Amino acid sequence: MFEGLSDKLEKAFKVLKGHGHITEINVAETLKDVRKALLDADVSYKIAKQFTDEIKEKAIGQNVLTAVSPGQLMVKIVHDELEALMGGEQSEINMKGDPAIFLIAGLQGSGKTTFSAKLANYLKTKRNKKVLLVAGDVYRPAAIDQLKVLGEQIGVQVFTEEGSTEPVKIAKNSIRYAREHGYQMVIVDTAGRLAIDDAMMKEIAAIKQTINPQETLFVVDSMTGQDAVNTAKAFNDLLDFNGVVLTKLDGDTRGGAALSIKSVVNKPIKFVGIGEKMDAIDIFYPSRMADRILGMGDIVSLVEKAQEHYDEEEAKQLQKKIAKNQFDFNDFLSQIKQIKKMGNVKDLMGMIPGMGKAIRNLDIDDNAFKGIEAIIYSMTPLERSDPSVMNGSRRKRIAEGAGSTIQDVNRLLKQFEDTRKMMRMMTTSKGRNMAQMMRNMKRN
Repeated sequence: MFEGLSDKLEKAFKVLKGHGHITEINVAETLKDVRKALLDADVSYKIAKQFTDEIKEKAIGQNVLTAVSPGQLMVKIVHDELEALMGGEQSEINMKGDPAIFLIAGLQGSGKTTFSAKLANYLKTKRNKKVLLVAGDVYRPAAIDQLKVLGEQIGVQVFTEEGSTEPVKIAKNSIRYAREHGYQMVIVDTAGRLAIDDAMMKEIAAIKQTINPQETLFVVDSMTGQDAVNTAKAFNDLLDFNGVVLTKLDGDTRGGAALSIKSVVNKPIKFVGIGEKMDAIDIFYPSRMADRILGMGDIVSLVEKAQEHYDEEEAKQLQKKIAKNQFDFNDFLSQIKQIKKMGNVKDLMGMIPGMGKAIRNLDIDDNAFKGIEAIIYSMTPLERSDPSVMNGSRRKRIAEGAGSTIQDVNRLLKQFEDTRKMMRMMTTSKGRNMAQMMRNMKRN
């Protein structure tokens, strides 16, 4: 995410020289490189120039503290401006209604249907709401079937009117059905087109007028860059939507849409899509995104993801086992499953401050744990609970069962033992504070 932009901004800050304060002379080259980095990220020239002008106005004449270099001070100023450019504050969704209605709009291929299901899953699992999905795309082949499959996958009912070609009527009937059956949230997936046309725009406007949604969300493919911003403006002029959803931020995106769209339509980005899985959806936080763009990681989001899968009682038991040196492969396997639930491994590592650049060129597959899991599953219950029984014949049998080599088994056993020693050291010293810290954060 934003790797190219991050690299170029980092290089821009390195050229900044000077000691006492920032002047027009020593900041000129940095701002030139910052503006070029934004243009390369598909931010419009007007917004890029306005952005660097704001930085220049705030930076020139700033006194540099003895403990801070001019480059570090400039990073802070750029961070604040990036945050402001993307909206400043995180924007909440409006869930007040009987039921609360979400209307999902956008071009074909932007990921509307997938996002609709992700939003339903988010409202169901994280907000504890009873959700109804509505199949309002009657034009795209298999659109209704796609929503049905996704709805079944997340355990959410999908309202359809088979054979109907009237999206406005379908949407209206779905609201009545939701009220009759006690649904708290209704998400209406609408049809998209390959390009903006009058018929599509009139249809979505008619749906909005009929169902009067609490939230109209415009879904845009972030990989389309500046085109996405232009499309958003056309939709907003007609619909006056409440917020933007950026999909495919985990792809080869240059970031122009995320950086520009708030300035153009004056509407906040509310959600981002970061993968294909149904839980691959995040609330958009401008400050955290600015952190990631500038290579600072996103430790707050990482902790939040960990909290979602944190079981306090299980953590207590695990801590006791580690302290007694009883941590075994069953526990190891359990921890791997917890990490996989949190999301893409490379994205998680990228949230750790300083790690983004280190892993940028590494190919970390989502299936990176498969080989390890295969080896552990090839062990007997005794071997999992007591790795000390491993002899040559056992290692050979495990390697054959896992489709790996004895060297792979030996390597895992050594890494496991090293990990167990390190965890025990952490538990007997600073590690004791970790569980308490997580409990405090969960309470807060």
